[in-house]
Amino acid sequence: MSEQSKFLLSEKQIPSAWVNIIPHLKEPLELPVHPQTHKPLQAADLAPIFPMSLIEQEFSPQPEIDIPGEVLDIYKLWRPTPLCRARRLEKALDTPAHIYYKYEGTSPAGSHKPNTAVAQAYYNKKAGIKRLSTETGAGQWGSALALSCRMFGMDCTVYMVKVSYEQKPYRRMMMNAWGAEVFASPSNLTESGRRVLAEHPDSPGSLGIAISEAVEDAALHGDTNYSLGSVLNHVCLHQTVIGLEAKQQMALAGEEPDVVIGCFGGGTNYAGISIPYIMDNIEKGSKVRCMAVEPAACPTLTKGVFAYDFGDIAKLTPMLKMYTLGHDFVPPGIHAGGLRYPGASPLMSHLLKHGWAEARSVMQLPVFEAALQFARTEGILPAPESSHAIRAAIDEALEAKEEGKPRVILFNLSGHGHFDLASYDAYMTGKLSDYEYPSEEVARSMETLPKV
Repeated sequence: MSEQSKFLLSEKQIPSAWVNIIPHLKEPLELPVHPQTHKPLQAADLAPIFPMSLIEQEFSPQPEIDIPGEVLDIYKLWRPTPLCRARRLEKALDTPAHIYYKYEGTSPAGSHKPNTAVAQAYYNKKAGIKRLSTETGAGQWGSALALSCRMFGMDCTVYMVKVSYEQKPYRRMMMNAWGAEVFASPSNLTESGRRVLAEHPDSPGSLGIAISEAVEDAALHGDTNYSLGSVLNHVCLHQTVIGLEAKQQMALAGEEPDVVIGCFGGGTNYAGISIPYIMDNIEKGSKVRCMAVEPAACPTLTKGVFAYDFGDIAKLTPMLKMYTLGHDFVPPGIHAGGLRYPGASPLMSHLLKHGWAEARSVMQLPVFEAALQFARTEGILPAPESSHAIRAAIDEALEAKEEGKPRVILFNLSGHGHFDLASYDAYMTGKLSDYEYPSEEVARSMETLPKV
């Protein structure tokens, strides 16, 4: 056996349908609530910013949703993505564990994000929409949507969290190269942005602020819809191609994972790798552990409260039942910009609340230590976000070593870090530090939760 084993599928083995876990839930998923009326959200309430096809997917009772042919044709540019066994990493750790990773960095945008960006652009194009507005943290989502809009001949406007806009100029340039407009958020282009700047002129921005700007932009322009790269059910749905492929590839490897791991910001790369396995746990009584890993600086799942909250700082979005640190939370400028969202997917929050998932938080410095160990053994420079999953996978492997027992670990390597070299340089020159968000600050944020 070679030092690195790859398990590849053919184009014909790309999943032909996304799988929907909602019909399989033992406990009903709490419905979103209208921000003004405080009544359960209706499909018509979302029509000003989403096409009806995506709204139907958001609430769909169907166990599967067929992937349109036009979307599959674009998926074929990079799907199926490889599953690899990290034998060099295993050897370096001297562990009996078998470590596998599903590598989503082979997409043109370098991450898992196009799995839903292509689908969302397709459905909006069919609905006659000419432009999409969105937010982005680290730039992975913004670049994926810029690419997808270009493929369908649409315009794209991206509000990029200011600290990432400054830390990651090459992601911004990539979006520009695909024809997107990119603005640092908070900006003077929207009422939401101007309000923040009036109170905090030096605001580093947050995903909550950028979401407010993008939603406001879409709501004020008839030819524009809003597109979201995480959190919502239809976004989780589109990402299930990751886990569906991984299950086929793990069968080729002749193994079943004991634990499935994904980094966690809003929740959809974790959803993509874990949902097919959680469905087996629910339906077949399987015992696969499914672990979400988040930064200690933005500990939504591990310190947040499970409650209804807005998804943005201007309170324009529906209220979602989710783990939250508070809609007005502004996180520190850690280098995993895609994980700085203070809320979480309601679907993945629900699964965690009811014991179908587990969560762990990790510090920034050990994450970069794990990232470099992975790069120096497996050769891939991972995104800082993905490196949270690597940290947890290494910890699981070391635990197996202590126990002297084998363990099969599968994690989602959700993107490469080629445009995150400034972050690596900051780590290697000792300019990064650890930060753990204090529980008392979380308690203070909870005072602003809406009364539902």
